[in-house]
Amino acid sequence: MTSLRSQGHKAVASLYTDWLSTARPTQLTPQGDWNIWLILAGRGWGKTRTGAADAMLYALRNPEVQVAVITPTFGDIRRVAFGGVSGILKTLPQGCMLEGRGQGYNSSASEIRLFNGSKIFGFSATEPDRLRGPQFHRAWCDELAAWRYPETFDQLMFALRLGDNPQCVITTTPRPTPLIRKLLDRDDVRVTTGSTFENEANLAESTLSMLKEKYEGTTLGRQELYAEVLDNLEGALWNNKMIDDARLPKDSQIEFTKIVVALDPAVTANDDSDETGIVVVGKDQQNKYYLLDDKSGKHSPDEWGRLSVELYYTWEANLIVAEVNNGGDLVERLIRSIDTSCRYRSVHASRGKMLRAEPISALYEQGKVHHLGVFPELENQMCTYTGDRPKPSPDRLDALVWGLTEISKSRGEIAWRVS
Repeated sequence: MTSLRSQGHKAVASLYTDWLSTARPTQLTPQGDWNIWLILAGRGWGKTRTGAADAMLYALRNPEVQVAVITPTFGDIRRVAFGGVSGILKTLPQGCMLEGRGQGYNSSASEIRLFNGSKIFGFSATEPDRLRGPQFHRAWCDELAAWRYPETFDQLMFALRLGDNPQCVITTTPRPTPLIRKLLDRDDVRVTTGSTFENEANLAESTLSMLKEKYEGTTLGRQELYAEVLDNLEGALWNNKMIDDARLPKDSQIEFTKIVVALDPAVTANDDSDETGIVVVGKDQQNKYYLLDDKSGKHSPDEWGRLSVELYYTWEANLIVAEVNNGGDLVERLIRSIDTSCRYRSVHASRGKMLRAEPISALYEQGKVHHLGVFPELENQMCTYTGDRPKPSPDRLDALVWGLTEISKSRGEIAWRVS
């Protein structure tokens, strides 16, 4: 046992030395008096590696401590924070995990037990109540700006109460959410910013060239690559305050009179394809409108067809509406081949995106549209799209506009599935 502990301590010393020698100065945990270290950095900057290193080294250098790692979803714990190429398990030295049957890494419980008695626990930001019971010495919050339930952060702050100096590290691509804005105004928050291109040595040259070609000079590039916290962009039809002021909790009880699944399909599904926009919107008896769900992504035609039909029945919708400038009759044929009983309507884009979006933006300005929960990717498109470049295509926004345009004028009864 003594030999194993000695090996573990040597591995920790080596890990710490290696990190000091390879990390950029902005990736090293700052000295001084702070409660929260907020890292606002572009994609590829090394946020995951930095957060993983801080959490791992803190747990290894301080016996019997408890560290929380919170990611936007449960999948992100496995794919990014724990098991990703820059995650904790990939960089944890051999001999540092607790050995023995049932020890070490428990994937089902998202728990890592170390040789010195310390534990690292993984949590999803989608379940804030899971943070009501535990207590922690330290926490790492990954992609905080993409959390759908900001109250998860409040629950974490209540749980971060062990030891003499409990601290929280946040790594995120910046979005001007209310939580990010509040953190930037706090005196106990140490802020580090950085662009994607600070990490050129560790990124493929082809990747850097592609990012510059597609996003250099765009508002989205300023946020995602250069880590600028943007708000009220000139030329954008939406801003974050407009959306936040009308936001409602995801579990709000509302009686809907109409629900529409809106689809803006991509005709291909490879790495260079646009996303397929798929959103669900609803309307109540007071003519208020609601964004209920966003399942947009890079889907194959079969995937987006089946997902649209699934949402149609899950939400007991009145209609699937799809923009068909690219797919023509093939979109309807695909939907019908999956389910012939879905009510379906095609729409054609005869005006530019900005012109189509203006009446919908007016509904937001009037306080008539509410988001039930947070939809980071969609809201990012809404607040950064100015029509200055055709790429990347704002497919989530397009689907939202089609859906709200349809539901603000359409009539019909709910279509029930007959099984």
